[in-house]
Amino acid sequence: MVEKLSIAWHRWCLRPWWRKVLNIVTGLFALAGAAIIGAWGLYQLGVTNNGGAVDKNYRSLMAVSEIEDLKDADLSAEELDNEWALQYGRVAALARFYPVNARLILAASQHSDNPKIVERMLAAANIYIDDTKALDRLTDGICELMNTVPQQQSGNVIPWMTGPEWPALKNAIVRDSALIREAGRLSGVEPRLIVGCLVGEQIRLFNSKREMFKKYLGPVKVLSVQSQFSYGVNGIKDFTAKAVEEHLKDPTSEYYMGPAYEHLLDFETEDHVTERYNRLVDYRNHLYSYLYTGCILHQTMLQWRRAGYDISDRPDVLFTLFNVGFSQSVPKPNPVPGGSHIEVGDRTYTFGALGFDFYYSGELADVFPFERERFVSKQRELTADEVARIQDNMSDCKRPERGLEYKKDSASQPSVAEQPDPFGINHETVKPMEHKAQ
Repeated sequence: MVEKLSIAWHRWCLRPWWRKVLNIVTGLFALAGAAIIGAWGLYQLGVTNNGGAVDKNYRSLMAVSEIEDLKDADLSAEELDNEWALQYGRVAALARFYPVNARLILAASQHSDNPKIVERMLAAANIYIDDTKALDRLTDGICELMNTVPQQQSGNVIPWMTGPEWPALKNAIVRDSALIREAGRLSGVEPRLIVGCLVGEQIRLFNSKREMFKKYLGPVKVLSVQSQFSYGVNGIKDFTAKAVEEHLKDPTSEYYMGPAYEHLLDFETEDHVTERYNRLVDYRNHLYSYLYTGCILHQTMLQWRRAGYDISDRPDVLFTLFNVGFSQSVPKPNPVPGGSHIEVGDRTYTFGALGFDFYYSGELADVFPFERERFVSKQRELTADEVARIQDNMSDCKRPERGLEYKKDSASQPSVAEQPDPFGINHETVKPMEHKAQ
C-alpha cells in the first residue's frame, strides 16, 4: 500500500505544473458537487425540517388573550375610572418587584383608552415570574384598600382648568407648538417654561376683558395679541424687550447668555423701535414673542445663578420674575412666588401660581414634555444664514399704529382682537405660519 502511494506521488511530481493545477481544480469541483447533492438529498429526506413544538406556556398565552375586553362593555364613566384605578394599583404592586416592567407598562397605558390592555400586559409579565405569591398578596392588598374608597367624579383638581377658557386656550397653544419648541431650542430654554408664561398672560387677558375675549379666543381658538402698553401674546413691554437685546450683547452684564446667543435678536433695519414693535405685534407668527420670553427666563436664571442662587428648578419663581420684570428681580435666598393677581371664577390666583399649575399639571406633556435640563448653554454661535432664517419669521400682517395707546381717543380704537383681518382670512380655519427650523 505504501509502495503504491509512493509510486503515485512520484508520478504526480513528474507531471507538468499546468496538469497539477488542472487536477486540483477538477478535484475541488467534484467535492463541491458532492456536497451540494448530499445537502439536497438530506433536504428531500426531511432531515433538516423543524416541525416546531407547542410552547410550554401556551395556556398562559391563551389566558392573556382571553381577558375580557371593554370595547363592547357598557360602562359608566365612574366604572371606567374605577377600572383604571385598579389597574394602576396593580402596576404599583409590580413596581416593588420589577420596576422596569412596571415603568414600561405605565408608559404604554398612556397610549390606550382601554384599561384591560394594562391587565393583559400585567398578565403577560406574570408568565415569567416563577413564584407570584408575594406579588399577588401585595396586589390584593392594594386593590382591597382602593375599593374601600368610592370612585369620585370630581373633574380637574385645578379649579381654573375646569372653565371654558382652558380648553380654548389649550387648542390655541397646540397650534403654536412648533414655534414654541423652536423658540425653546434657539433660546436654550425648556419649551414648557415658555408655555407657562404664555398660560399666565393669556388667562389674565381673558379674565380682564372677558366679553371681548369670549368672542375672540373662545370661538376662534387663537391667542390674543396685545398692542397697547404691552406687546404680543406674552405681554412683553417695549423697555423689557430692549433690555433683553442689550443683555445679549453685553458680556459684562449679569444677564449675559454667552456669545452663542449674541445675534439671536439681531435687527434687519436701523429703525429698531418699529422693527421691535412689528416683531411682537404679529398675530400670524408669534415666534419672536416666544424668543423674547425664552431669553427673559434664561437671563433671569443666569442672574440668580451668578449671585449664588439656582432657581432653575423653581418654575414658580421664574414665572413670577417674568411677570414682575428685570427691575424687581433681586437675587436672594428663599424666593417666593407671586406676581399680578388674576381672578378666575370665584378665586384669585397670582401669575406665578397659574404658570406653576400648568407646568406640573401634566397638561400637554405629549407636546411639551418635561426635559432633563430646563436650561442649555449653547457653545456654537449662530451663522448669518441662521439669523436670516429667524428674521424670516416676521409676517406681513397689518399691525395697528404704534403709539396708539398714547392718543387721547385710543380708548375708542379697536384692539387687534376686534379688527377685521385685512387679508380677509377666516381665523377659525387658519393654520399657524410655518416656521423655518434650523
